[in-house]
Amino acid sequence: MVGGMRLVHRDGRAAACASRAAGWVHGHSVLSRIGLEVVGTMTREQRFDIPAGELRAGLRFRPGMARRFLRVDAEELRDRTVPLESISGARARELRSRLDAASSAAECRCILGEAVGDGGRPDAVQLAIEAMVQVHGEVDVDWVADQAGMSARQFRRRCREESGLGPKHLARVLRFRRACEMAARGESWLRVAAEAGYFDQAHLIRDFREFAGGSPMSVFSKTSNGLHG
Repeated sequence: MVGGMRLVHRDGRAAACASRAAGWVHGHSVLSRIGLEVVGTMTREQRFDIPAGELRAGLRFRPGMARRFLRVDAEELRDRTVPLESISGARARELRSRLDAASSAAECRCILGEAVGDGGRPDAVQLAIEAMVQVHGEVDVDWVADQAGMSARQFRRRCREESGLGPKHLARVLRFRRACEMAARGESWLRVAAEAGYFDQAHLIRDFREFAGGSPMSVFSKTSNGLHG
């Protein structure tokens, strides 16, 4: 990703990003040191202004999976962008050293992917969140809690720790994400509302206004101008 403005709507995922500014010294292209940031799960649309010439590479975690790598509750990072070093210390410094030696954004992405690894076997809560992702949030969250072997209250707490959102909030975000994916393929709004699980188009419009700050048509007019993240 190179300079420009990006709008990012909430989709239930956290991200890790590496950035490097490019410039010219005595007629030669030079790159600054890598900067590493973590973008927590968002509850509102955010704008990210990327300076001209800045190169960025990153990865998006599946909902509920960032905590395995970051080793901090996702709820603590919600709606925040923080330096990775502030939460991972020496691990972040070692990763930045590897990234500093990278010669391209593609190489940076590979290094980030290797650093994350497979994270080990997911626990019951992570499996439950993944099950919610697979059905785009169209599931009874109390039933999911029961399948995870927890009370509804326990599952709410653990879901916030792992994903940054409570299960009902996460389910709404997953449904909204599916609606955006369908709209991006050119599906009619009537079909989007029906297949994404909305009671009617009014409920779809409500979620767009709350999650993306505008009506479906206005949001996707931004998408066509390349401003949708």
